[in-house]
Amino acid sequence: KREAQIHKDKMLGRPTSRSSILRRTLVRCKSTKPATSSATGGGAIGSDGRHEVWRDGIYDHDNEPKVKRRDGSFDVIEKLRGFLNYERNPEPYRNPLERVTDWGELNPTDGDKEKHSAVERKVQAARCMDCGTPFCQTHTGCPVNNLIPEWNNLVYNGQWSDAIDRLHKTNNFPEFTGRVCPAPCEGSCVAGLVDGPVTIKNIEYSIVDRAWKEGLITPRIPLERSGMTVAVVGSGPSGLAAADILNQLGHKVTVYEREDRIGGLLMYGIPNMKLEKDTVDRRVNLLREEGIEFVTNANIGQNIDVNEVKANHDALILTVGATKPRDLPVPGRDLNGVIFAMEFLTKNQKKLLLTKEGKLESNWDKNNFIDAAGKNVIVIGGGDTGTDCIGTSMRHRCKSVVNFELMPKPPPERASDNPWPQWPRVFGVDYGHAEVIAVFGKDPREYSVMTKEFLGDENGNVKALVTVDVEMTPSGPKAVEGSEREWPCDLAVLSMGFVSPEQYIIEDLELDIDQRNNIHASYGDFRTNIEGVFAGGDCRRGQSLVVWAINEGRGVAKAADEYLHQKKIDETSSYQTVAGGAFANLSSTSSL
Repeated sequence: KREAQIHKDKMLGRPTSRSSILRRTLVRCKSTKPATSSATGGGAIGSDGRHEVWRDGIYDHDNEPKVKRRDGSFDVIEKLRGFLNYERNPEPYRNPLERVTDWGELNPTDGDKEKHSAVERKVQAARCMDCGTPFCQTHTGCPVNNLIPEWNNLVYNGQWSDAIDRLHKTNNFPEFTGRVCPAPCEGSCVAGLVDGPVTIKNIEYSIVDRAWKEGLITPRIPLERSGMTVAVVGSGPSGLAAADILNQLGHKVTVYEREDRIGGLLMYGIPNMKLEKDTVDRRVNLLREEGIEFVTNANIGQNIDVNEVKANHDALILTVGATKPRDLPVPGRDLNGVIFAMEFLTKNQKKLLLTKEGKLESNWDKNNFIDAAGKNVIVIGGGDTGTDCIGTSMRHRCKSVVNFELMPKPPPERASDNPWPQWPRVFGVDYGHAEVIAVFGKDPREYSVMTKEFLGDENGNVKALVTVDVEMTPSGPKAVEGSEREWPCDLAVLSMGFVSPEQYIIEDLELDIDQRNNIHASYGDFRTNIEGVFAGGDCRRGQSLVVWAINEGRGVAKAADEYLHQKKIDETSSYQTVAGGAFANLSSTSSL
C-alpha cells in the first residue's frame, strides 16, 4: 500500500516522504445533534454530535473521506450494511435562543453551523438499505407513496437531478412536506424496528432545496390543451395539487381563493418559522407560469355565486378545507382575549407580510392584530397548531406560556397497543416546546387538564382560567375531585382542532354531507351527489396533514380528469350524431 501511495504521489507531483504519506488529518462533518449515550461510548458520532471522518494525507481533501462506523473503525461510506454501520443523525433546527428572536425558518441555511455537510447527508442516505418491503412508502407511512428508497439511493450516489425527478413523481410540493410534515414515513421505517429510522424528512428537504438552487425545477408548459375548463375552489395544498395535475393534463384550470394571497393553510395557517412565505410564492409563481389562473378575494358562495362558477366550467372541484374550529363552551368563553388559534396565526402572518412589504405601521389597522407581548398566554390543545401558537407567542415576547393537554403524558417508548409500523405515539419535544424550555427553563405542557371556566376583569377581559385535573375512563375524561386550579391568563388560544368545512357552499349546491358534516364523496371516486362537482382534502376527509391534502388533491384531479375525458367523448359523439343527421337530410334534399 505504501509503494502504491508513493507511486500515486510521484505521478501527482506530491512529496513522497514517509511523514507526508502517513500524515492524517482528523476533521468533522457539520452536525449539532445532541450527544447520545452511544456518542460518549465510542460510537460513530462524537461527543459534539458530529460523525468523525478521516482523510488520507494532506493532499486528499478533494477526495471522499473515510467515516467512523459504530465499531470505531474508519472506512469509505457504503450502504451494504447501512444503518448497521452508521447512526441516525437528523439535521437539527437552529439554536432555540437564536431563532426565537426572529421569524426566520427553523431549518438551518447554508453557512449555519447546524447545516449538514455533503458527507453527512451521504452517510444518512447510506443508512437506507434494501429492506425488501419498504413500509415507509405504504399506507402506514407516506400518504403520497413517495419512492423513498429510490431517491435515498440517488442521493447516496450523488444523482441529485434524478432524485428530484423521482420525488416529483409522487409529490407535487416536496418543499412544503419537507418542512412541515411530521414524517409518518419515519415512524414506519423498517430500520426503526431495531434502530433509529432513516432521516427521510431531512433528505427530502435537501433534494428539493438543492433542486431549486441549481435551477432543476423549471416551468413545464403543457404541449396541448383539451379545451375543457375546471374551477378549483380553495388554494391550500389539496387545491394546488389538483390544479397542478389537471393543468399538466391539458385542462384550463382557474383557482379561486377567498383570502388576498394564494396558499390557503400554507400561507396563513402555518407560521413563517416553519414555512417561509417566499417558498409558497415561489411554487405558486411557477404554477402561474405553467398556465394556471389564480383569482384572490373570491369568496365563493359569499361574494361570488357558486352556481355561476359551476355553470361556467366543465367541472368544479371543492378543496375548501375544514376551517370550522372546535369551540370550548364554558363560562366566560365570550371574554376578550379568548380566541381561536387560526385567528391568532392568520393575523400574525398578515402583520409580518405588511412589515416585509414596507407598509408604514401608521397605516395599519391595529385592531386586526393580536399581540401576546408581556402577556400570560395559555394554549388549550396540543398538536402542530398548538405548537405553532406557542412559537408565535414566544416571538411576541410573552410573559409566560402554558399548554394544556387533555390526554395524559405519552410514554417515552411505544406502548404495547402502538406497534410498528403505526405512527409512534410517544413523548417528544417539538420546536415550540424546546423554545419555552430554553427561555423559561420548563416544558410548557400540562397533561390531563380540562378547562372549566374563564374569569374576567371589570372591563370584560380574560384575567385567569380555572381547570380541573382529569383521568381517562372508557366513557371519556372524568374530573378528579378537589383538583381545581386557577391560572393567570391574559390571552387564551383555543387550539382543539377543526370539526368540518363551513357550510355555505354545501348548502348552496345542496351537497350531501356525512355524519361529521364533511362533504360526502367516496375516497378514490371523489364525486359528490351533484353532477360535475368533486370534493377533496380536509373538506371531504376531515382535518388531517398537509401530505394527506396533497394525496387527496392528486386523487380528485384523477377523478375529475376521467370525468372530463368522458364528457368530451360524449359531447363529440353528440355533435357528430347531430351533424350526421343534418348532412343526411341535406343530401337527400339535394338528390331530389
